Amino acid sequence: MGKKAVLFDLDDTLLWDERSVKEAFEATCRAAADETGVDPEELEQSVRTEARTLYESYETFPFTKMIGINPFEALWADFREGKQEQFQTLRALAPVYRKNAWTRGLKALGVKKPELGERLAELFPAERRKRAFVYDDTFRVLDRLKGRYRLLLLTNGSPDLQQEKLDGVPELVPYFECVVISGNFGKGKPDSSIFRHCLERLEVKPEEAVMVGDKLTTDIIGSLGVGMTAVWLNRHGATRTDEILPTHEISNLDELPELLEQL
Repeated sequence: MGKKAVLFDLDDTLLWDERSVKEAFEATCRAAADETGVDPEELEQSVRTEARTLYESYETFPFTKMIGINPFEALWADFREGKQEQFQTLRALAPVYRKNAWTRGLKALGVKKPELGERLAELFPAERRKRAFVYDDTFRVLDRLKGRYRLLLLTNGSPDLQQEKLDGVPELVPYFECVVISGNFGKGKPDSSIFRHCLERLEVKPEEAVMVGDKLTTDIIGSLGVGMTAVWLNRHGATRTDEILPTHEISNLDELPELLEQL
């Protein structure tokens, strides 16, 4: 049976979010280094560590984990939208979280300057918003698939943050019939309900659809769980165990059109 629909993940599948975050950290940490002499790479690792620890300590952590909002997205998210009450808590918590992550990251390296931590907490979101990177193969492959398959974008995250990422690349959304954001739906990948919701939106059966994504623990295991074909996009040559077995593995999106023709 030929496939009728292709579902795409967003971050680090179509958009190069990892690079955006990395470069924002580098720019912010260089600013701190210019003022204090701290090693920027050490500061980045320190802030990443402190951010994770703080993030996991909050009462909102089970919710953010379920929706799929990671600690580094929360370093620049405003959480202005989302119907669940946890988003209201996150909105109030975000400025404190950002300041404390940077202040504690500095302190761990011997720099006790809360006022600098507060400034860096504002600089990082500004630097991140300057950077909307798209992989070279993204539009090339979407052009080949548009009109041949029904396309849907399925992304975990806060509604306003994911929408902001999409607004940064306005030519991306028109390729898709639907955009489904976990923060709007109420549950995130790998929960089976969000995949079934997407299939219903497209009016296709699981066996008629393919999920393409970079994360085994969300995109792949979730789509396999509802009977879809799961294509793991392994751009960086990661080594996987046999705990989660994708239906197919590709190293770049240019391999996808030919693979779809064979399915």
